[in-house]
Amino acid sequence: MNCLVSEEEIEQVAKLMKIDVHDHKEFVDKVHAMIDYFDILDSAGVDDEEISMQDIPLSKLREDKYIAYDDKLIEKLNHYKEKYVRAPKMM
Repeated sequence: MNCLVSEEEIEQVAKLMKIDVHDHKEFVDKVHAMIDYFDILDSAGVDDEEISMQDIPLSKLREDKYIAYDDKLIEKLNHYKEKYVRAPKMM
């Protein structure tokens, strides 16, 4: 396997992103697995597949219209407090 990503590169990226990574080797293995998967996708041979799209003239598209919304949208949300919306915690 061609070593495209080194442990030092993973460590450098982790420092730049301010992520505390204890085992850089684990991430090197994961990145190599992703690259191997991309190689599989590249070898799928879809280069000669033709993508057919129907040409639609602009005159056939609908006209955008502004419709005013009179209610206060934030009051319709389930989890809000004053002017803030509560979102799920990020891990």
